[in-house]
Amino acid sequence: MEGFLNKVKGISRFINVIAGINISFIIALTVTDVILRYFRMPVVGAFELVAFSGAVVVGFAVPYTSWVKGHIFVDFLILRFPRSVRNRFNVITRLMGIWLFMMIGWNLIKMGMDLSKSGEVSPTLQMPFYPVAYGIGSVCLFQCLILFCDILKIFRGKYE
Repeated sequence: MEGFLNKVKGISRFINVIAGINISFIIALTVTDVILRYFRMPVVGAFELVAFSGAVVVGFAVPYTSWVKGHIFVDFLILRFPRSVRNRFNVITRLMGIWLFMMIGWNLIKMGMDLSKSGEVSPTLQMPFYPVAYGIGSVCLFQCLILFCDILKIFRGKYE
């Protein structure tokens, strides 16, 4: 079981590295664009590249953030309950999260298929939209696995 959890954590870290690379790219591109605009030579398509990369950053950062519990967690009420009630609450919310991310992931992949069939591209750089939809959809489905691992940790007594 530990091996499985470690592999999932490793994959989530790798996905988070992709998000980190994209945020670094956004920073470098924005700084370059601002400097070049001063010389009246803006980076063509900078807005599109930042938009695509921003979507990747947000989507790809979710699994690792969830793994390390880096998100906002309001638990002042939950902590007043006994551990068994907290565990039930956590399992129920993780199951709801699995359902939510499964629906989001599935619909993003369907959207990616539609975008691929239609051949829709960005206006300036003519970059296709569908790889971003596929990527974020896949990461949402991977988030389901992260939440499942949370449930495993709850049952093993190693959550929190």
